[in-house]
Amino acid sequence: MNILEEIKLTGESKNIVSDNIQKLKEIFPDIFTENKIDFDKLKCNLGEFVDDSKEKYSFTWPGKTQAIRESQKQSTGTLRPCEEESKDWDTTQNLYIEGDNLEVLKLLQKSYNNKIKMIYIDPPYNTGNEFVYMDNYDDNLDNYLKLTSQIKDRNKVSTNTETMGRFHSNWLNMMYPRLKLARNLLSDEGIIFISIDDNEKDNLKKICDEIFGEDNFITTICQKSRGGISNDKIISENHNYQLFYAKNKSIIHETRSEYGVKKTEDDFKRFNKDDNDGKGPYSLNPVSGPGGARKGNPYYNFLGVEGYFRFSEKTMTKLYNEGKVIKKNNNLYQKTYLSDLKDKVKKISTWWDEAGTTSSGTKLIKQLFPEVNDSIFDHPKPIELIELMIEYCNFKENDIVLDFFSGSSTTAHAVIKANSNENKNYKFIMVQIPEPTDKKTEAYKEGYMDICEIAKERIRRAGEKIIEESGNEDLDIGFKVFKLDSSNLEKWDPDYNNIQKSLIIDQIKEGRSDKDLIYEIMIKYGIELTYPIEQYGKIYSVGSGELIICLDDNITKEIAYDVINLTKNDSISRVVFKDSGFASDAIKTNIKEILKTNNIDEFITI
Repeated sequence: MNILEEIKLTGESKNIVSDNIQKLKEIFPDIFTENKIDFDKLKCNLGEFVDDSKEKYSFTWPGKTQAIRESQKQSTGTLRPCEEESKDWDTTQNLYIEGDNLEVLKLLQKSYNNKIKMIYIDPPYNTGNEFVYMDNYDDNLDNYLKLTSQIKDRNKVSTNTETMGRFHSNWLNMMYPRLKLARNLLSDEGIIFISIDDNEKDNLKKICDEIFGEDNFITTICQKSRGGISNDKIISENHNYQLFYAKNKSIIHETRSEYGVKKTEDDFKRFNKDDNDGKGPYSLNPVSGPGGARKGNPYYNFLGVEGYFRFSEKTMTKLYNEGKVIKKNNNLYQKTYLSDLKDKVKKISTWWDEAGTTSSGTKLIKQLFPEVNDSIFDHPKPIELIELMIEYCNFKENDIVLDFFSGSSTTAHAVIKANSNENKNYKFIMVQIPEPTDKKTEAYKEGYMDICEIAKERIRRAGEKIIEESGNEDLDIGFKVFKLDSSNLEKWDPDYNNIQKSLIIDQIKEGRSDKDLIYEIMIKYGIELTYPIEQYGKIYSVGSGELIICLDDNITKEIAYDVINLTKNDSISRVVFKDSGFASDAIKTNIKEILKTNNIDEFITI
């Protein structure tokens, strides 16, 4: 009898190393001997692309190897739903996640792998101030729980100063694994913008070249970030940089006419002439060659007009014969037809002086929080900056924006505004560590204990204001809140100081609910966190039957038939059971056979 194979769901996030090895097996099956890589055979396969020289170009620092390994570690944590702090929980497609972004990125690897269209981050600039992302390579989740007082022995927020001796190394060790994990989440046509200043710009460029590939570097944008002049500097630093990379630059090149800021009616006003010959409107543009010989423009006489021209005489003759060059008022002009435009978008330069400043970001925050005497958040990014990035990216319906250093959630605000302006439904995922607010600040006095509380309230107020101003009641201005925590199951989060307790493998931790466990199963299995969940007793249908979860402690054949009724109209049927819910192995085997004969594809146990 061919019984349905059982899949054991583990409590760990995606195994990136295992996935990479599997990809190597598909490309170079001959390099594996007894399931180990034979590097000599790999070198033979790579031929001339192997560099065996002792001296080679590389960028390294103390701790880099550990940082790489940290990006490969699996997380045993989970994201617990927090409906009471959310907005429009049942309908929204947006996420707000509180937690250390390193652990959160690990947990998102299955559910959002290759699904993010754009990532924008504004990481710490390494100025020597408080440094809340000082990772603990032994147990980063435990370190986070201590930092946020979720377990005893609270850790203090660290600082990273030049006197510590590893000023740049500490920052690089923080950034490297996060960017490594972020790249996995980008779709094939995805892009990433990273804000930075002069402190770490050169180092950031080097690690991005390594992680994303030098060939996928698009450009460095210089953004005017402040209008005032600083008197405490030799030269006032009024700019930030935006490093711009693609997951696959060749794809953007193939669709380059789709990338750029959308042209408006004003951009087409110059096409104001029409000969009524069926060719449509056109504009007249001079064909003279500015710069003359210095720019290499040819000099000749054409139709009695002598001078330097943009085109060679041969090209000029061809355009004239096609009716695209005319003589008017003793000057020559080229007809440029609107229908001949290859790019329906206008390209943008690497100098952004109209993308808002810190002052405009601060002003917007003050408008949203008028009851706070001072700015509720220091140095917020201007919404115009993120809007320009979104506009450039040629988003499609339901594309996702991720910001895992989300601060005051300017990015979420910009996504909602873009949806309003374009009548679209782009989604956002915000990730932020709940960094405590200073007790001396107005934010703390107003009751905002950490940055996340400020950000969530900003999204609520910004969304309501945009609906009020636009009248568009269909906008998704909600967000589901999730919080990083240890696993809900004892067997997935063993207490090595209490082995006996850990042997009780079906024990759900005190204070944890079925919903907590369901979302952990979704994360560990790879289901998006915004999928709807419907409850039928102890059976839950996720995503209208894409995944069925049964948490009953007494699983019978009748329950198996209930599952079948829920999945009979679905092309994909996957069912998760609590292993301890089966009274015996015989009952489990019987249920497997029932499910298999009714087209259940996967039988999963926890």
